[in-house]
Amino acid sequence: MNLMTEHDIVIVGGGPAGLSAAYSAARKKATTIVLEKDDSIAQNIRTSGVSWIDDIKRFEIPEKYYNPIKNFRIISPSKDVLLRGNSPKSCVLDVRATYQYLATLAAKEGAEISVRSEVQSVKLSPSNKITGVVAVTPKGRIDFDSKLVIDASGFNSIVARRSGYAYNWSRYGIGVEYECYCENIDPETWVLMVGNKYSDAGYAWIFPISNHRVRIGTGVGRPESLSDPIKKLNTLIENKIKPLDELKNIQPIEYHYGFIPNEGARKSTIFDGLLLVGDSAGQANPLVLEGIRFAIEFGRVAGEIGAASLSKGCTKESLQKYEKFWKDRVDSKIKSSLKVQTRWLKMSDDAWDREVEIIRQMGFEDFLDFIKAQFTTSKMMKLVLTHPHATAKQLFSLILDK
Repeated sequence: MNLMTEHDIVIVGGGPAGLSAAYSAARKKATTIVLEKDDSIAQNIRTSGVSWIDDIKRFEIPEKYYNPIKNFRIISPSKDVLLRGNSPKSCVLDVRATYQYLATLAAKEGAEISVRSEVQSVKLSPSNKITGVVAVTPKGRIDFDSKLVIDASGFNSIVARRSGYAYNWSRYGIGVEYECYCENIDPETWVLMVGNKYSDAGYAWIFPISNHRVRIGTGVGRPESLSDPIKKLNTLIENKIKPLDELKNIQPIEYHYGFIPNEGARKSTIFDGLLLVGDSAGQANPLVLEGIRFAIEFGRVAGEIGAASLSKGCTKESLQKYEKFWKDRVDSKIKSSLKVQTRWLKMSDDAWDREVEIIRQMGFEDFLDFIKAQFTTSKMMKLVLTHPHATAKQLFSLILDK
């Protein structure tokens, strides 16, 4: 017979979304537990850790957990563009340390964290309301009864799929990378590489995390490409294809592999007794497939609104404020970014050369807003009217056509 336990809120997934939800829910005095299937928080790294300093500071994550990035370099088959900034705007996180810091914040507020705890099934009432989950844990098989389940399980959306409220993602990115010791790097510059020699439907990257440590990776989009990204990455490193030749001695220390949804956010992220956040909800920027900032921000909002909904039965209606908040913030930006990313996945090497030239002429500040998906109508109109190339006008007009 299964053991049984009761909590106000059960959170499935110990990534940034789940841990942030646990932090804010526990702060509101909701009894909260996080179920993480791996042996430890951030045992397996599934992201390159790119984010933005203004967001990270807003979340009060200490500076020791990230490497600041000042410059952006974009390389295509025939172009090599360096955009220099006056001060760091982006950053590369120490992912494991950052996630464990978020776990510590949640624990300090009273949230429980159970590692090696994998959800096996979802509990439903006769009216199809989510009432908890069943998980295998180090203490045995346990029924976790709850008033609200927050699905922060990432790409797999375990709870939402098993309860019939979500489907498998049909478009997604696969990213692989080595975290490496490198003899010669610029710790203030991250590099994006585009074109078929780097990825047939995606891009490759070099993201520095310290003076001699970088993440070198490549990603592909499914279903646009069926190629194996690890083969491409190994070829890039073994043949020291530009700009990897500049790094000199490259020695892998860790291997990371992950999936990220790439078809926009889910239409609905709230149901009776259930809320989706982070990659489970598709809350990611399609341009560079980053979403940690969304996971933390919307995770905290999910926990706070989830706790407030306890007195109202955690109905879909009582959770509406959460869905309105995140959609108002990013839904239109994700949709616009997806148009650009869909265009990018189909581009030839010649087209990439033209695109990188557009980026060069955009300049640092406009490129930064663009790659962050900080689209505003006034900014895009300005670029359409002032940019000299017809291809650029087509790109910016694509974003305006909502």
